[in-house]
Amino acid sequence: MLHDIILPLCIGLAVFLFGMKMMEFALHLWAGPRMIQLVHSSTQTPVHGMVVSAGATALLQSSTAITVISIGLVNAGLLSFPRTLGIILGSNIGTCLTTELIGLNINHLGGPLLSAAVALWILAVVAAEIAPRPFERIAHWLQPMQYAAIAVAGFALVLIGIRYMQSIGSVLQSYGMFAWFLERSGQSLLWGIAAGACLTAIIHSSAAMIGMTMGLAAMGAIPIDLGVAIVLGANIGTCVTALMASFGGSRSASFVAWSHIALNVGGAILFYPLIGHLQAASAWISADPAGQIAHAQTIFNIVCSLLALPLCYLPVWKKLG
Repeated sequence: MLHDIILPLCIGLAVFLFGMKMMEFALHLWAGPRMIQLVHSSTQTPVHGMVVSAGATALLQSSTAITVISIGLVNAGLLSFPRTLGIILGSNIGTCLTTELIGLNINHLGGPLLSAAVALWILAVVAAEIAPRPFERIAHWLQPMQYAAIAVAGFALVLIGIRYMQSIGSVLQSYGMFAWFLERSGQSLLWGIAAGACLTAIIHSSAAMIGMTMGLAAMGAIPIDLGVAIVLGANIGTCVTALMASFGGSRSASFVAWSHIALNVGGAILFYPLIGHLQAASAWISADPAGQIAHAQTIFNIVCSLLALPLCYLPVWKKLG
């Protein structure tokens, strides 16, 4: 069991998380300061905040990062609580880009992408170190090229990590480890929501949890409706990091974290009776099981954010800010 299940799962998860952090780090270095300034200056209304936050999250590949940045700005007195409401909605939309890319089933391209990224990074570093004359026309692009190479390498590691995690699916089935869980989930999909929430809270990455779920669904190890339930749970579990970031901060910072929790928990409660319809809508877009999980995540986040958007204009938030 150690060599067949635990070791591949731990290696795959570690590679996935390392790739996510590498990609987040590179994109943050490239666009982070600009994004912080843009988020601060473009949140006059919830709609503006949602649009800007969605773009910033898609670039930085981390809704948690945007939420934590917002909490930091609120704690520093640079941003009021009402201005963060649109940011929270947009971050949930922007984070769907990662799962949609994973849902393209391009895991086999992880190795070639990693090789190309390393070659691009070496080229950019060497070009920056040698005599600048041959490269003076593109000198200002060399550092962004390095960041881009690191980001691509991170995404390649995400794909490689998913392949590692997918490799245990057949072994898990042979051990019968899904039987008990699937039996309980057949009685109530709340088991799937609970599993998604707990595991996401432990590993602090909804993308990793959803990535594993997509891999298992692609192999037929779990039914699609259970995968959708795990997605709803993962959106709840990802709130833990923001809640931890708000500890010891101002009252407004706590409101930011709890708004994030209210959005995702409320959305999960709303969509729980509609899991079958959410699965059907995803199946209409794609016949691929992994793609359906990714589309379910996207539909869930977009619909929840749009439904919550009118509530952001209530006057009560100004009193809390």
